[in-house]
Amino acid sequence: MPVPTFLAWCATLLLPVVVAHLPLAHAQPAPPHTDAAEFRACLQGLREAPAFRAVTPATFATHTDGLVPDASVLLLLDRQPEFTLAPWDYLAVLVDAERVADGRAGYARWQDTLAQIERQTGVAAPIVVGVWGVESNFGQNLGGRPLVQSLATLSCFGRRQGYFRGELAAALRILQEGHVAPQQFNGSWAGAFGQTQFMPSTFLRSAVDFDGDGRRDIVGSVPDALASTARFLQTAGWRRGEPWGFEVRLPAGFDGGGGRKHKRPLADWRRLGLTLPSGAPLPDTLATAGLLQPARGGPAFLVGRNFDALYSYNASENYALAIARLADLVADAGAPLALATPWPTDDPGLSRAENRELQTLLLARGHDIGAADGLIGAQTRAAIKQEQQRLGQKPDGRAGQKLLGTLRRGTPAGS
Repeated sequence: MPVPTFLAWCATLLLPVVVAHLPLAHAQPAPPHTDAAEFRACLQGLREAPAFRAVTPATFATHTDGLVPDASVLLLLDRQPEFTLAPWDYLAVLVDAERVADGRAGYARWQDTLAQIERQTGVAAPIVVGVWGVESNFGQNLGGRPLVQSLATLSCFGRRQGYFRGELAAALRILQEGHVAPQQFNGSWAGAFGQTQFMPSTFLRSAVDFDGDGRRDIVGSVPDALASTARFLQTAGWRRGEPWGFEVRLPAGFDGGGGRKHKRPLADWRRLGLTLPSGAPLPDTLATAGLLQPARGGPAFLVGRNFDALYSYNASENYALAIARLADLVADAGAPLALATPWPTDDPGLSRAENRELQTLLLARGHDIGAADGLIGAQTRAAIKQEQQRLGQKPDGRAGQKLLGTLRRGTPAGS
């Protein structure tokens, strides 16, 4: 989702709308107490706050009278991931064969609309499809929390109340202007919504009415959502006709590069010995580029200003790389899913299909983890830890190829 730079702290917390497998560090505690009288008093005070001047009293009353706080969002506000996903785990689930196939189907279905959007904004159509796929799995995962309730709770309790009050005011304006129906105004716990997960304030700045029905509806209108995403990236500095970057091969012993922000002319990188993975010379498709190496000893990429625009959507290099990789694979039906340089691990990550297979094997062994849905949550991780302990593996709760392979071979429980 497009987030302001001061919300970088929120980037990994909002991704569970798409990658719902970042667990809590411990068993989830009971939701904190939220006093109903305090909540009503807070909302009454917000009616007169400067941020709500553009919200009519009738709109405010319609959507907040009788509202009760949702204390569960306060737990999510303060939660910390048990561990940071390695890039090979992150991309394995976000850029898998299923998502690529769905992306190509979506690209074909909306090809004419996407072509119009690209002509108007300069943002490459596959990139827009990539954002759509990563943010909501092409509209399949929009989030189910009522936005006004979540944002009102976060406006009155917990940290960052000032920020969330601005988002609540923006959300009420969206309803007031009739862009999204109240019953469809659901999303993530922090307020991101729609096919490409805009925050309400981002919606007011960047959303467009592309289908011409008089509403900027990024929930129910795919054309509006895709065009709004392109508009955001255009404003973020997307350069028409330039690629985001490309994978490269580093010379033996290469050390350094300064990171993606340290951009140099392509001629400099050639002099340093960088080539395409095939060994061919670097193309002259970028004026300047920085070196992105998500994991030392793994794949490396030269990235340009358009990668920076993708980064602005969610303040995460792995996130931007996932969009870029998905876009490349959507655009080129012959491109291999794997990168040219393997990740530096002997235990690669799992795709969603493999996650479902792993969960099915855990269910068969008697673990109570719910449905095999491909989302590795707290229950699945607890079951993984039990199996890892039994097998003498490191009990870190991580779903990887080693554990899947062992369970496929049918090592009996209790052995």
